[in-house]
Amino acid sequence: MHVFTEIIKAIIFGVVEGVTEWLPVSSTGHMILLEDIMPLQASDEFWKMFEVVIQLGAILAVVLLFWGKLWPFQRKSAEIKKLDRDIAGDEYPDKPSVWKPGSFIMWVKIIVAVIPAAIVGIVFDDKIDELFYHPVPVAIALIVVGVAFIIVESTITKNKRPRVKRIADISFVDALIIGLFQVLAAVFPGTSRSGSTIIGGLIIGLSRKTASEFTFFLAVPVMFGASLLKAVKFIASGVAITGIETGILVAGTITAFIVSLFVIRFLMGYIRKHDFKIFGWYRIVLGAVVLAYSFLR
Repeated sequence: MHVFTEIIKAIIFGVVEGVTEWLPVSSTGHMILLEDIMPLQASDEFWKMFEVVIQLGAILAVVLLFWGKLWPFQRKSAEIKKLDRDIAGDEYPDKPSVWKPGSFIMWVKIIVAVIPAAIVGIVFDDKIDELFYHPVPVAIALIVVGVAFIIVESTITKNKRPRVKRIADISFVDALIIGLFQVLAAVFPGTSRSGSTIIGGLIIGLSRKTASEFTFFLAVPVMFGASLLKAVKFIASGVAITGIETGILVAGTITAFIVSLFVIRFLMGYIRKHDFKIFGWYRIVLGAVVLAYSFLR
């Protein structure tokens, strides 16, 4: 019964991860809060690794859904499709090459955007965990970014045509600015990696679709790197992973993958007709509930 209970908990964590990783509501914040309410019966070292490595399931969903844009090598057929033009821009070459047109530059832009958060994460990872991985800082970040979403959508983006409508039109400066916004999420859990980068993209003129897609693409190296870092630290700690913990990790990761497939499709459909203000209000309400829970318990 104990094993069954822990697996059920892992599935619930996987559902929460799959939903909140892509909606701009902070997956890490939700995971911290859920663990506070429904803790896994596992070592502290395993939990710190689990809450990050479970994101690999969500990442695999992005890789599957956006494989056509993410895979950098040319298909054998020379046909020109919309997804190729989206990353290559208007100067799509007539002759096929080894690299898919625009892929190399797109990946360079992704790397540029990843560098600031990668530096902060590697250097200050343990200190950030110590200072901010608690319900109250998470609640404050939820509320602050929620307010930011409402302000940005009500003022900056309201009735304004986006400057950038395709991945190909994102400049290196745009990529760096979005990367700097991502640092906020690396430092303050509850900020939301997707939330901070989408806000940054909207502020500098990206369309909602382009800002969301670029956020998904950024997640691939960021979360693979973060998962690798946590896994290495877990192994280096010398703590052996138990059979139950292995089951928890597998169940949570697979669940996050399956749920992410549906949530990503939902979000891309939702933003065609709606803005992000509803997520801002959700963050504010959740943040207020968390603050009340923290002070009353």
